[in-house]
Amino acid sequence: MNTFKKGAAIAAAAFALCTGGAAHAQEKELRIGFQPNPIQNAAVDLLEKWGKANGVKITRVPNSYGVYLEKMTSALTSGSDQFDVIWHNDDWGQLWAHMLEPVNDVKGIENVDPFASAGIIFDNADGKTTFVPMAHTFGVFFYRTDLVKPGEVPTTWDELVTVSKRLQAENKVKYGFVGSMSMNNSWNTWFWSMWANNCDVLAPTYERSNAVLKQNGWKSKMTDQCMREVAEFWWDNINTHKISPKGMPAYDRNEANAIFTSGNAAFTVSDSSNWGSFDDPAKSKVAGKVGIGFLPKGPSRKEYIAWNDAWGWAIPKSASPERKALAKQMLSGMLLDEQGQIELFAKTGAPPPNKKLWDKIAEVNPKMVELKEHSLDVPTQIHGGYYFEAWPAVHKAFSDAAIKAVVGKREDIPKALAEGAPLVTQAANP
Repeated sequence: MNTFKKGAAIAAAAFALCTGGAAHAQEKELRIGFQPNPIQNAAVDLLEKWGKANGVKITRVPNSYGVYLEKMTSALTSGSDQFDVIWHNDDWGQLWAHMLEPVNDVKGIENVDPFASAGIIFDNADGKTTFVPMAHTFGVFFYRTDLVKPGEVPTTWDELVTVSKRLQAENKVKYGFVGSMSMNNSWNTWFWSMWANNCDVLAPTYERSNAVLKQNGWKSKMTDQCMREVAEFWWDNINTHKISPKGMPAYDRNEANAIFTSGNAAFTVSDSSNWGSFDDPAKSKVAGKVGIGFLPKGPSRKEYIAWNDAWGWAIPKSASPERKALAKQMLSGMLLDEQGQIELFAKTGAPPPNKKLWDKIAEVNPKMVELKEHSLDVPTQIHGGYYFEAWPAVHKAFSDAAIKAVVGKREDIPKALAEGAPLVTQAANP
């Protein structure tokens, strides 16, 4: 090669290297911190769809549920720029609010359900929301449609016991009801039955305002009649009626779901988004035989009740201004992608963030009709947690007392609840 050609080749290579490096340096990227889960996986797919259409690389950074809260809280408090968007949940809404970017200016947020995105959970001190919902998650009462006709679905505790015992006597199922009872799995037994019996962890019932709870002295409802009825209900279901497994006080949600999907139980309460896996022949022996009803009412309540919460996304304040702006564009794109949200529901059974789409989906998908009737359109709705920093400690104190009550002697239930009551209050107000 002559000197001219050799020099030209070197110059061309150098130019390509420089321009390639510049292109790489200018590549847009957003890093998403999330928990691997069918809903969140589908939600990130929706974000990646936007990324491909807009020339933005979406980098998935999965974190296990067991360490998620601790790891993300550490990242937020340290000012780390490790994540540009993170999974956000009502359980830690107030814990993080001051460390998250306000998102009121995200286009499409005006169409989300105001109840699930309530300011009492996600607003910062300036009254700005820090939460963009990805999908709704709440528990529903599942039943076997091959065993029970719609008009026979239990609507009260007594009916749940009667129908369960009949199905067991007919050798159609091993158990009537199965649910999870262990700590962090309370929603699928303790909490739903407590709410359906006009009861709650703290007084006043169904109150979520920290100011009101504090004014009331963080008073526990563990010694109220409604709570004693809850504990006696589960004790009887396990020991007297035997419609629920003996080991249920130790079950987590995966163990309870496994019993239901194996065909060994007629009823369960589980997250509505599990409907997809319950109806998947590859995962469930009861696929195509699952419907939902109202949460059965206890003796202290007259009307149906439901809870309605959402998972969502948040933007850390520590992200750079450029990445914050890009993240808001992405979340707006997700909220405005109607077809993508409809597909998310089809994949997961989780109602999408745009509330205006619910009726549209119900026109073509009977599952949304059921979810609207038995959950989303129920007049009385509550939030599934409390929104102060000590809530995890309160939950543990409640769980310890409730499980102690149900695994001991029936006559000792009032004592177990009374011993737990001051511990619940102390945990809320240490």
